[in-house]
Amino acid sequence: MYRIFVGQTPIILSTKKDLGNKFLSLPIKETNIKQIIKKIKKEGLQNVNLYHPKEHKLLKHFKKQIKPITAAGGLVYNKHQEILFIYRKGCWDLPKGKTEKGEAIEDTALREVCEETGVSGLKIKRPLSPTFHIMKRKGKYRLKITHWFEMQTDCEQELIPQTEEDITKVEWKDVKESQEALKNSYENIKLLFAHENLFSTSSLPDADEKDDRNSTLS
Repeated sequence: MYRIFVGQTPIILSTKKDLGNKFLSLPIKETNIKQIIKKIKKEGLQNVNLYHPKEHKLLKHFKKQIKPITAAGGLVYNKHQEILFIYRKGCWDLPKGKTEKGEAIEDTALREVCEETGVSGLKIKRPLSPTFHIMKRKGKYRLKITHWFEMQTDCEQELIPQTEEDITKVEWKDVKESQEALKNSYENIKLLFAHENLFSTSSLPDADEKDDRNSTLS
């Protein structure tokens, strides 16, 4: 299962045709995904499930309609087990950015964290789950796939926000402060933190809840 966010609203990609009475379920292969995105943005459509019986084909079909952009970033801990946050455009976020041509995804993550925060001495500990969201570039919808890595640093130098990227603050936050920051963050970042047991996300409705909304959009 995948969650692809349009703003704060997820589109679910799953192998199940029926996720319950809150969901509008549509076959991903036959659905106009751009139309779905427009309805989410302009009409407030929610709880969309795009399904296909074979899980490995879900993203494949999505990418056929919405071209992907690859990015990478870091969930960075210091020696005090504080977490590195950036503040950009009114929300708390994690440092990340687009992959340059020919660049390894791990190198992208390290470079972007350093550029956006001024933190050095970064070491990758392990990969984390990727996140997915829709963005618009040159008038076209794109699927941004962000690969995340848990990182560690002993760096204690001054934090420097990359203002040309609209970053106004960079801060280390303990667990309690991180939970507070996530109240003003993005849903895909909250999902990432759920794996660290710092923030819980609501589960999907039970699959046995029935509804008659499994129809195509006009």
